[in-house]
Amino acid sequence: MSLFFVTGGSKSGKSTFARLRAESLKGRRVFIATAVPIDDEMRSRIAAHKKERVAMWETIEEPFHLTSVIEGVKGAYDVILIDCLTIWLTNVMLSESAYLVEEVIVGFVSVLEQIKSVVDIFVVSNEVGMGIVPDNALSRCFRDHAGLLNQSVAAVSDEAYLIVSGLPLRLK
Repeated sequence: MSLFFVTGGSKSGKSTFARLRAESLKGRRVFIATAVPIDDEMRSRIAAHKKERVAMWETIEEPFHLTSVIEGVKGAYDVILIDCLTIWLTNVMLSESAYLVEEVIVGFVSVLEQIKSVVDIFVVSNEVGMGIVPDNALSRCFRDHAGLLNQSVAAVSDEAYLIVSGLPLRLK
């Protein structure tokens, strides 16, 4: 059993890469979606992602409590795919203080470390730290937390990939 971390820019192909790798494995699969359909554009994105998943996937939509959901599905599935961490981080940051966000990240990574010995788990996240420095404090805080989250997940992963223009680059 392994933890696969997949990162890349927006529309780089990271979700497709993770989904196809996960579909190549045997067993029961669950897709944990973190997006909230807050407007028409987001509803359209969610619908497109749902259309890509074939019947072999069960879906759990959870925008906030990933740690609890992962603990709750342990043993029921052989493959877990979480898409995506940066959407989840946004949801958490808008609902918690900065101090609690760091605690939530530490708790999430701890659960990943524990569960990867009993299930194959794919974690998808955007790489947001390669652009310009944001012009406001909230955006800079998000960028910094996303960098910390991605580093932490990559550190405990068995394999890590950067997807660029649809092409995977194996990092670990």
